[in-house]
Amino acid sequence: MTRRILVLSGSVVALLAAIAASLSFGAVDIPLRTVLDELFGGGPGGPMHEIVVGLRLPRTVSAVMVGASLGVAGALLQAALGNPLASPDVIGVTGGAGFGAVLILLVFPGSIALLPVGALVFGIAATAVVFAVAWSGTNRGSIGKLILAGIGIGSFFFAATSAVMVLHADRVQSAVFWMAGGLVSEGWTSVRVVWPYMVVGLIAAVTLMRPLDRLALGDDVATSLGARPRVIRLAALASAAVLAASAASMAGLLGFLGLVTPHVVRMAGGTPGNRFVIPASAVAGAAILTIGDTLARVVASPTELPVGPFMVAIGVPLFLLLLRKAV
Repeated sequence: MTRRILVLSGSVVALLAAIAASLSFGAVDIPLRTVLDELFGGGPGGPMHEIVVGLRLPRTVSAVMVGASLGVAGALLQAALGNPLASPDVIGVTGGAGFGAVLILLVFPGSIALLPVGALVFGIAATAVVFAVAWSGTNRGSIGKLILAGIGIGSFFFAATSAVMVLHADRVQSAVFWMAGGLVSEGWTSVRVVWPYMVVGLIAAVTLMRPLDRLALGDDVATSLGARPRVIRLAALASAAVLAASAASMAGLLGFLGLVTPHVVRMAGGTPGNRFVIPASAVAGAAILTIGDTLARVVASPTELPVGPFMVAIGVPLFLLLLRKAV
């Protein structure tokens, strides 16, 4: 228990520090005291207020939301499928969201404001097709059938995305940043569109923590305790799909974060219990993405880099270090 408390407390401290850094550092560095004054109405206003409140605050909130959503989505998928390699790619979310975003960016560039909607709709639609296939015919709802359906549908959407990019090769540059994974300073537009879906997904995740712990005992034991394994898996997968599609609609393809964050939390906390892993993954995922996004903005300032490579740079060493200690 002490170890879990330390891990969760450390994640909260890291998240608060990451938020402070995200609001303070960028093309123009602003002292933290000035940032706080602008946030609470005591600053000088003008351009400084626009930078802090109009640009950096919504971007920081977006990073926290996306990181938390991907961390929880990964934890839900790994618990529901009993597969440590499970991530949003497994159920087709990434492929569908990528196709929806590229379709808007390349085919309908005049409707760029619809990018979050396109990624969200196609991400959820891809998952719905995966569910329809996995829960049809014989052996309905089996883990193996679900994973194979996800691989097939995901491959279809990735192929469709490649076809669209080839057909509109003159516009591909506009999609590169999104495909690599990156947040943009566009105000509150994406947040307003996506936040209700994220809230629904996170609430569902909280209600599924105890049922998923029962599921970890095995389907037979879970059934004897009054649980319904297939219903629990379907609910967990649906929640993960909504969270992952919402995250992709705001920040592009950052699937690695959903894969590694639950592992890091699980190994650091020394427990696979979802009542710890799911909330800790939300906090840790938010902290990791906020740190990565800040680095992406300041390393080559004033040029902004995509945050996806920084997620790998931060996550892989930490993951390998914990893996080495665990082994």
